[in-house]
This record gives sequence, structure tokens and C-alpha cells, in this order.
Amino acid sequence: MLKGKKISVVIPAYNEERRLPKVLEKIPNFVDEVIVVDDGSLDGTYKVARAFAEKDERIKTIRLEKNCGKGCAMREGVKNSTGDVVVFMDADGQHKPEDIIKLVEPIVDGDADMVIGARKIEKAGKRPLLRRLSNVITTRMIRLKLRTYVYDTQSGFRAYRREFLPEIESDRYEVETEMLLKAAKMGARIMEVPVGVIYDANREGRFGFRDVIRFIETYLKF
Repeated sequence: MLKGKKISVVIPAYNEERRLPKVLEKIPNFVDEVIVVDDGSLDGTYKVARAFAEKDERIKTIRLEKNCGKGCAMREGVKNSTGDVVVFMDADGQHKPEDIIKLVEPIVDGDADMVIGARKIEKAGKRPLLRRLSNVITTRMIRLKLRTYVYDTQSGFRAYRREFLPEIESDRYEVETEMLLKAAKMGARIMEVPVGVIYDANREGRFGFRDVIRFIETYLKF
């Protein structure tokens, strides 16, 4: 419990056997439950998660039979979460677990309903060119639609007060856009906090042209 609020962390994971341990071993003590959703990985991701769950009763593991996308995994994680505040973070180590407190405190203090970890610090490599270009374009489009300034609309490191946690319909990377637009429509007070981020320059990106199309569809729908 943090100031009387139960904190849940949802981690969608796909083929993160090597990186996931570095995330789980640094989860702060104030977090009440961690839900790792293995999105049909082809490696030992689920086995790694289970090994941590055996040592830490806070960790729950879910195994999806086939890969259905980040949004799909997040949706399953939410279904199994019980926290007053739900935090989403990636399994690849780009998000620093010690920064979870920065996202959670404004919510438990009653100052925000949704907090986005704005990636203003970059270490160990740069984002792929396609990701950088897509982030610039999508961010400007979302700002126009929301009629408000949000620095990092595509950050997957974010926290929600349970009452303002939108129902997730998207299955893949457009989920960040969907949830932001829905939360804004629900009247959520949205705040951003700077967080550290570590990019693996040698990692192959998973974001492609189809994701751009899905973003446009999501943008128009919500």
C-alpha cells in the first residue's frame, strides 16, 4: 500500500526472456502486485516470469496461447489486476522501475487521474528513425484533437486511477492512443512527469506501417 492505495503494475511481455529479469528484480517494495502477461512468446519469457513468481508472491503470471499484441496483453493484465492505481510498463528494460513512484505519487496525492512518463532522457542508443518520425506526427495530431499540450503521447509508461482506466479495445501499439483519448473524454486530469529511458540500439523494432494505419483508425474512432 502507498498512502492507503493498492498499486498494481501490468507488464505485457513478448520474447523478453533476457530483459525481463532486470525489470522484475527492481520493482519497488510499495508495489502490491505485478502482473506479467506473456503474449505468446516463442522463448522462455513465461518460464522466467514463473521463476520470479515463485520467489515473490506479489508477481502473477498469465500465459496467452498465441501472440495477440500489446493492447491485448494489457487488457488481460487489467482483468486480473486489483489495484486502486494501475501502472503499465514495458518488459524490455527501457523503463526504470524506480521511476514508478513518480507516476504513482500524483495520483495517490489526489493531483492527477492519469500520469504519463515523458521520455525526456535517452541513454544507450536512440529510437529507430521510423519510431521517431511516427512519434512526432502522432503527437502533433493528438495534441490537435485534445486541444491541449501533451509532450509524450506515445509513452507506454503510464499510470491510471482505477476510476479513469478506460476499457481497452485495441490489440496492438495503437493502444496508447486509444487510452489517452478515452481518458481525456472521461475528464481525467492528465499529468506528465519526466522519466529516464534506456533504448537498446541493437534491438529490432516491432513498429511498422500497419501500426501507422491502426493509429489513424484509432484516432478517427475515438
